[in-house]
Amino acid sequence: MENNITNQNEIEVEAKTAQEAIRIALSKLKVKKSEVEISVLREENKGLFSMQGTKLAKVRVKKIR
Repeated sequence: MENNITNQNEIEVEAKTAQEAIRIALSKLKVKKSEVEISVLREENKGLFSMQGTKLAKVRVKKIR
């Protein structure tokens, strides 16, 4: 899992699923879902037989002013 806070109002998070990444980002920014703009940068991608090639989901969550 990777967290990248670009500033106090925006964060990029990687997690096993997009929903998990969103939940983590909301927690880190200490905001509700209604207070942010969410961009899914990459959906999770499981490799063959869910083993190799697994890619984490990545989201960007930005506070709405």
